Amino acid sequence: MVNIRPLDPSASPLDYFGSELRRKREEADLTQKELGAIVFCTGSLIGQIETTLKVPTREFAERVDAALMTDGFFSRLVGLVLRSQLPTWFQPYAEMEAKAAYISTYQAQMVYGLLQTNAYARAVLATGMPDRLDELVSARMERQRILARERPPLVWVVLDEAALHRPIGGREVMREQLAHLLGFRDDKWVRIQVLPFDAGEHASLIGSFNALRFADDPDIVYTEDMISGHMTANPDTVREASFRYAHLQASALSVEDSAALITRVMEERYGHTGPDERAVA
Repeated sequence: MVNIRPLDPSASPLDYFGSELRRKREEADLTQKELGAIVFCTGSLIGQIETTLKVPTREFAERVDAALMTDGFFSRLVGLVLRSQLPTWFQPYAEMEAKAAYISTYQAQMVYGLLQTNAYARAVLATGMPDRLDELVSARMERQRILARERPPLVWVVLDEAALHRPIGGREVMREQLAHLLGFRDDKWVRIQVLPFDAGEHASLIGSFNALRFADDPDIVYTEDMISGHMTANPDTVREASFRYAHLQASALSVEDSAALITRVMEERYGHTGPDERAVA
């Protein structure tokens, strides 16, 4: 049975996407089943997306654009839809991150979100036991599209060595993740330094933080606690964060030596090719 649930296009990006998909499909005189056959999915999925029961993927949006000849409309809209799936408290940061010219981050526990693989991100996000894990993973992957822009931000990551050793998702997921980090060695817009255990006490024992710089706006510092995130443009806080980050960079290994350490950990700790093994408490 065709679902004809009414939608309020102004309620959210997802509602707008669904209502426009229905409108464009009906203009093309296609049923949900017929459109599904064209874009290689079921008519039921078309109906679920039209009624906001499912969140569209970027691949789905691109296929619909081709099928309905909508000149990239849904491909442009899906970015807003996926961003709207991020936690409400995180969305303002994601919007600022997408505008930044320079992103610097210290990560004490895990790989920075912009550099995570799909499998690693899924394992990280699953720890919060969310109701819509697939949507959260898709939203995180969508954030990473800023790295593929014609003029991407410069991203400088100081990664604590602990993040290399913590087997998030298991051995195979970690091997893939560390190989992904090594893939940025020739990327002029991404630089990764590892803060080794041997550094001992350092300038951010208190935890992770991000700093964003913009072409025309004040710098921002972002931190998270267990419940939510916090952004500030307070000049004193920004200055203190810059001071601490400079010390972290000075204590970290060079980019080249960091890549060597990542390679060594990948091979020695995650180098087997047998069945995936997860850490047991």
